[in-house]
Amino acid sequence: MKLSIKENASLAPFCSMKAGGNAKYICTPGSIRELKCLLSLMKEKNERFMVLGNASNTLFSDEGFDGAVIFTSKINGIISEGRTITAECGAPLNALSLQAAKNSLGGLEFAYGIPGTVGGGVFMNAGAFGGELCDCFHTALCFTPDLEEATLTKEEMRFSYRKSILSENGYILVNASFLLDEGDGKAVKSKMDAFMSMRREKQPLEYPSCGSTFKRPKGNFAGHLIEQCDLKGYSIGGASVSEKHAGFIINKGGAAANDIIKLIDFVSDTVFEKTGVKLEPEIKIVRQR
Repeated sequence: MKLSIKENASLAPFCSMKAGGNAKYICTPGSIRELKCLLSLMKEKNERFMVLGNASNTLFSDEGFDGAVIFTSKINGIISEGRTITAECGAPLNALSLQAAKNSLGGLEFAYGIPGTVGGGVFMNAGAFGGELCDCFHTALCFTPDLEEATLTKEEMRFSYRKSILSENGYILVNASFLLDEGDGKAVKSKMDAFMSMRREKQPLEYPSCGSTFKRPKGNFAGHLIEQCDLKGYSIGGASVSEKHAGFIINKGGAAANDIIKLIDFVSDTVFEKTGVKLEPEIKIVRQR
């Protein structure tokens, strides 16, 4: 058994922003079977719960979460068959991209460097450099709210910008399959490396963050609008608008989660006041217990 359950434990070490309060329970199942048993137990006890990969796009307030936060990072198997790669929910998108390159399959190069997992990535239709997971998504195996198994097709997932049906129907992704293009492994890896170089050059990867803080507004870029409002470097506590890329809010050291949340709200309000554009957080913020 790889299942671990911690009581009244800090969420900060599990979240990419390295901030956040305590959860009533922090659970790390080691298999899909353990995940299902854990979900069944939480439902039986009528406990609140959230299922996350590595919380690369989630920020908990300092008040924490009065329930179970289930991290799937140990459920990370990846299987290749022909042009199809199937990955479990906790598999890192980096590992998925590397598996594709290893098998000379193209289509996932853009995902190299996205810090999330397959489950979270599909949930929010993660993307970068003009690509999105929906571009090569094939099918997903999910648990329904009643813990029955259901297979969803690309059409049934109803993908849109940073969104899928999973944000509405309460389904929990177990694994996902991606149908890729046959290509040259070296060329695929070269493209991945080029994207990674661009990330390192333009993004503040040396600091904890949740990646791009805001969704891209129609016809513009969040980072451009924030910079236009002279907010680069603006800080509240240990939280700061990155001077390297204004679209990132970073933890420069010891930031409280509520400092980060206040800064997100301040930036959004300031940009709206000065430009008329309302920035919507791409980060999922869990504000209260």
